[in-house]
Amino acid sequence: MQDKNKLQNLIIGRLMISLIILITTWFWRNGHLRFSFDGFPREFFFFFLIYVCLTIVYFFILRFVENYKWQTLIQFFIDSILITWLVWQTGDATSPYLALYIILMSISSFFLLPKEVLTLSLFSTILFASLSLAVFLGYIDSFGVLQGDPRTLQIIGFQVIALLVVTLLSVRLAERRISALKLKETTKTLADLKALHEKIVQSIRSGLVVIDLKGEIYIFNKAAEDITGYKADEMKGKRIELLFGNLEDAVALTLKAIEKGEQLHRFEGDIITPEGFAVHVGYHLSPLFSEDNEISGLIITFQDLTEIRAMEESIRRKEKLAAVGRIAAGLAHEIRNPLGAISGAIQVLQSTVSKDSPQNSLMEIVLRESNRLNQIITNFLAYARPRITNFSEVNLAEAIKEVFALIKHSPEVTAKHIFEISCSEKEPNILGDPTQIKQIFWNLAQNSIKAMPDGGIISVQIKRLINQRIQVAFSDTGCGMSPEQVENLFEPFSKSTTGGTGLGLSIVYQIVRDHGGSIHVSSLQNKGTTVTIEFPNLSQKPLKEPKNGENSYA
Repeated sequence: MQDKNKLQNLIIGRLMISLIILITTWFWRNGHLRFSFDGFPREFFFFFLIYVCLTIVYFFILRFVENYKWQTLIQFFIDSILITWLVWQTGDATSPYLALYIILMSISSFFLLPKEVLTLSLFSTILFASLSLAVFLGYIDSFGVLQGDPRTLQIIGFQVIALLVVTLLSVRLAERRISALKLKETTKTLADLKALHEKIVQSIRSGLVVIDLKGEIYIFNKAAEDITGYKADEMKGKRIELLFGNLEDAVALTLKAIEKGEQLHRFEGDIITPEGFAVHVGYHLSPLFSEDNEISGLIITFQDLTEIRAMEESIRRKEKLAAVGRIAAGLAHEIRNPLGAISGAIQVLQSTVSKDSPQNSLMEIVLRESNRLNQIITNFLAYARPRITNFSEVNLAEAIKEVFALIKHSPEVTAKHIFEISCSEKEPNILGDPTQIKQIFWNLAQNSIKAMPDGGIISVQIKRLINQRIQVAFSDTGCGMSPEQVENLFEPFSKSTTGGTGLGLSIVYQIVRDHGGSIHVSSLQNKGTTVTIEFPNLSQKPLKEPKNGENSYA
């Protein structure tokens, strides 16, 4: 399309130039601003009419023939022949239109290749020289220089030399044009390659960081931003130690593996995000080589292993739960029945002693501890036993409000405890068991209150994610937990910072899993804890209800 437009511009431009020359010649011959047909250049007018006819023919051919290169070349050769005819009609070697050869050669350098420009220029020079010699020798009539005039050869020689010089300049101009086009194409190619390189780097799902030999970062892709929490603009020019710490040992092992032709080592470590959280990543190093095959930097690719570790932990937890489920029934009979007998016997004995006796106080202690043990077993069985759930539509915001309304009357809650609910959805409904959903928020609220004995803020944020799942972020400003405590948080009877049995969050985990959801905990000591739960939306069915005798976690 671009070649066609150029050829159209050439056809129109040629006609316009011939028109301008016709008008200026007419003006020149009149010698004043008033035009008169007495000085009208009839020979050039005929030349102009030829070009008008050729313009019509050129546009007609242009509609049906798509070989624009040959059309352009043929048109220039026709121009050379017509200029030679015009020169012959207007004075031979002394014609004022000899400059049209120069114009022709100059314009051709913008459309033709250097070899084609050279061929056209030599063709024009040969035509002019042949015409001039034929006139000089009397083979054809002259309209300007007298035939046989000795000065004619001198004029012809200078004109030919001038045309040859213009030929060389036109060829050089064509070469410069071709070089400029190649440079432009090369620049565009490099720009395209750079853009492609950027797109490839940014589309890689693994984090990618490139550093120079000084350890300074100069490439930091989008996945690296997502994993680390840092922005590329703020990381460029920073030291790599800010992310991965000291890499000297890792670099040494990588270079040693390359020398031996072995597989590159894979390393693991923690990256501290701007918020202070640790992200466990796996990474490997590879050297970046220059054109001279010398190491000019390092390429570090890494992946977030947090989700993989969570899956491994989930599998490990399920294996433990399977074992717990097998002993749950026996545990109920072996402990709960004797415990009931003990409690009943103590109550009988208590009725035989006075209320003020020391024995009565001891019996009160035994009964209280028996009830506490019975509650622990009840919670344990609630965690380990298969659940038969009655799924229905549950409004999460309403469920949380009901839980908060009840828990505010607990003796642990003071005026310094603040409860906040933020919901971006008018009806954040899910399909679930209303009682168990409330059990989730009750256990989380109790843990938050125990982590904030002197008061604090419990905030809940409900929103719909891009994948249409409902997210509930349950946060507090309590004492927080260490990474080790977070890792074992959902284990039954795990060590609790609040002094509980460690079953509350295990029950929460089990209920969330039964509803087809996921749960994630992030916590910093002395700063607080955030428990993020995702539930399927109404259009997504939760896990099937377990049948009698079937473990929901198996």
